[in-house]
Amino acid sequence: MKLLNKKIITLFSIVFLLAGYDGLSQDAQKGDLNISLSSFISNNKIPYVVAKVKTKIDGKFQMVSGINLNLFLDKDSAGTLIAKVVTNEKGEALAVIPPSLKNEWASTINHTFLATFDGNQKYEASKADVTVIKAKILIDTTSDRKVTATFLEMKDTAWTPVKGVELKIAVKRFDADLSVNETATFTTDSLGQASADFKRDSIPGDSKGNIILVAKVEDNDQYGNLSIEQTVPWGSKFAGENNFYKRTLFATRDKAPVWLLLMAYSIVIVVWGILFSLVDTIFKIKKLGQQIKS
Repeated sequence: MKLLNKKIITLFSIVFLLAGYDGLSQDAQKGDLNISLSSFISNNKIPYVVAKVKTKIDGKFQMVSGINLNLFLDKDSAGTLIAKVVTNEKGEALAVIPPSLKNEWASTINHTFLATFDGNQKYEASKADVTVIKAKILIDTTSDRKVTATFLEMKDTAWTPVKGVELKIAVKRFDADLSVNETATFTTDSLGQASADFKRDSIPGDSKGNIILVAKVEDNDQYGNLSIEQTVPWGSKFAGENNFYKRTLFATRDKAPVWLLLMAYSIVIVVWGILFSLVDTIFKIKKLGQQIKS
């Protein structure tokens, strides 16, 4: 009997050990998340931050959706919370700095954006941060179609020109911005300025010939992403042609092209002509048969 009890106790011990090992194995299988942060300022207005979350699967990084993130300004506390966000199907989440943090943003010349993930059953907890210096871009144009972008950073209480910043001066398009000339990027001088001659004279604009110029800095380690836009009448006028009341292939039925109507009606006439001819032939054969019988 004692031997039987020892065997039962040993069996239960093994079961509990295996269960504990299985639980440890499940914990060990949790994935690691990689969080990256980028800051954006458009037209020198309210900044916003974009978080991207990815994980490595089979040696390749893949974006992760449905991850809950807490975004903070400068420190991880309730008073500096920018927003609680969830990554979309592209693994991205965006949040604009709220009015409640306006004073916090204005208080210093550089800021740190923080992102924290508390972890879940699938992924371990993770965090990320990025520090940026306050900066802005100004854009100016002349009558001879020269575009000048000025890059400034905040030092102490004054905006100061920055030398050696690489930026783009381009025409804003739907798919991708088009540089104003053959040069892809421009670098600011000691006055914080970069100039470019506009050489896209035939580029289409709106009905008044207006196009949108954009000067921007992308993925800068110190300043993040900044852009500014200005509308100028340097494009060719675009007048859309309205064919709604004309006979076109894609118009309403009563505005169908004449050649299409002729083709359709010809087919109908030919088909019905053949049917009538067959019916007439059948009646003639029937009548001929009756004459032969009589």
